[in-house]
Amino acid sequence: MLKRGGLLEPSNFTILYVFSFFFGSVIGSFLNVCIYRLPREESIVFPPSNCTSCNNPIRFYDNIPIISYLFLRGKCRSCGERISPVYLIVEVLSGLISALLVWRFGFSLTTLFYFAFLSALVVITFIDLEHMIIPNVITFPGIGVGIIYAVLKTDWNTAHLLFGSSRFNLESILRILNEVPIIDSIFGIILGGGVLFLIGFLYEVIRKREGMGMGDVKLLAMIGAFLGWKGVIFVTFISSLIGTVVGISIILYKRGDLKYAIPYGPFLSLAAALYCYTGGFSFRF
Repeated sequence: MLKRGGLLEPSNFTILYVFSFFFGSVIGSFLNVCIYRLPREESIVFPPSNCTSCNNPIRFYDNIPIISYLFLRGKCRSCGERISPVYLIVEVLSGLISALLVWRFGFSLTTLFYFAFLSALVVITFIDLEHMIIPNVITFPGIGVGIIYAVLKTDWNTAHLLFGSSRFNLESILRILNEVPIIDSIFGIILGGGVLFLIGFLYEVIRKREGMGMGDVKLLAMIGAFLGWKGVIFVTFISSLIGTVVGISIILYKRGDLKYAIPYGPFLSLAAALYCYTGGFSFRF
């Protein structure tokens, strides 16, 4: 695993981060395809990229991440129609995610899986913002990938020793959760899905209308698969805090209109990204 502070010179690290940013922006170009096509139930493989206004294929030199958008000034070369700035935002954001992960974790298993995880959250965020849905085709496979990540991180000898010597009291259970990633991941899935399901159920009982869709429940379950039970607690708290601030701001802007629907997926995704880079709260038992 390559980390900062190793044998590379500072200039080489600069090249490394630039390459990581470029790689991320290339993936971001593909994420744009997913953001546009998944809600429309279209293939993300065929046909190749084309203008959504005139349907003309996009030439390879017009499909260079970030650069092509800036060179074309955000317009289609064929028909001159405006290209949504979301395309540029996603490519830049994906590049930053990649570079910051390499800066934070180096070239490691964590970087690889966190990049896949955060890329999925980018797609979810922009789909939820526009269509108010979170596709199962992202969350269900995401839960599986999170479990695979946990399996690869697990030291099975340590797990065997812990289970063999455990008396299964609160202290030993917490130790297993902290030191056996696969158990932490499974518990994170159960806790993540359960927390939002309970909140949504209580809201519906009290307010007599749906307040949270099952897509959010599945999303937090996916987050739990990657980040474990600590991540679920952090994400639930921080997303609620951010959502409350944004919600109050919108209500004030709308002059007291409480019926404005706000997608919750972007808040969950932002909080999960913060946890990836910071490690969240410090839990001590």
